[in-house]
Amino acid sequence: MSDGSIDLRTDVPHPARMYNYFLGGKDNYAADREAAAWVEEDFPAVRIAARANRDFMERATRYLAAEQGVRQFLDVGTGIPAVPNLHQVAQEVAPEARVVYVDNDPLVLAHARALLVGVPGPRGRGHSTAYVQADVSDPAAILTAPELTSTLDLSQPVAVSLMALLHFVPGDVHEIVRTLMAPLAPGSYLALSHVTTDFDCGPDDPDGMGRAVDVYTSRGIAVTPRTRAEVGWFFEGLELLEPGVEVVHRWRNERVEDPPLRDKQVSLWGAIGCKV
Repeated sequence: MSDGSIDLRTDVPHPARMYNYFLGGKDNYAADREAAAWVEEDFPAVRIAARANRDFMERATRYLAAEQGVRQFLDVGTGIPAVPNLHQVAQEVAPEARVVYVDNDPLVLAHARALLVGVPGPRGRGHSTAYVQADVSDPAAILTAPELTSTLDLSQPVAVSLMALLHFVPGDVHEIVRTLMAPLAPGSYLALSHVTTDFDCGPDDPDGMGRAVDVYTSRGIAVTPRTRAEVGWFFEGLELLEPGVEVVHRWRNERVEDPPLRDKQVSLWGAIGCKV
């Protein structure tokens, strides 16, 4: 990480800061709030979607730590810290769990310096959390970053978390996922969530996620929604865990009692796959 000054680009909306706003956070700026207001006007359920995605991250992390025995996590596209953070969820189950966070937003870097790094590891064995300032479009740089290699042992299983990220990433995102997973040991996992317009009733649906996508695009933030089948392709070569690709608020959530309309309001597919 650089020790120099951080250019936060507060005049340009950023999806991580907009997400923070939708979750009720205060780490955002006028440009973010203005863009977020436009999204809310065209997709009023955006706060429901943001909370459902955050809950999915917590549920997926707890499942991997408690039921699959995962003790190492790589969270790419971390976003601005929000309690509970992934390492807090994992370490509540397994205090020895190790987590590496990755993001390219300078504001996340500013928070990471204070909140995410430097948590002592068990029995004094280094630190249990670390932060890599990098872009997911260069996965090789992530995997070779000293902060990662000194925190995670890639010869042992690692869970890669890509929550609400890939729809913001241009280029060959499938190759990015393959590169991230390639060096990981068998028994590693991929957990991700992804925006979809599968529930929209046509391109002009006033209540559909497509309206939110249009607002993001008009503000210079490219978004590529994908179908359920397309999200499933990210797990090619992996063993997709039950219930497969599911709307995030329904994934292994037996207590959910939401009405059918909630699927459309959330409009995020989520899934976990295992490398065998």
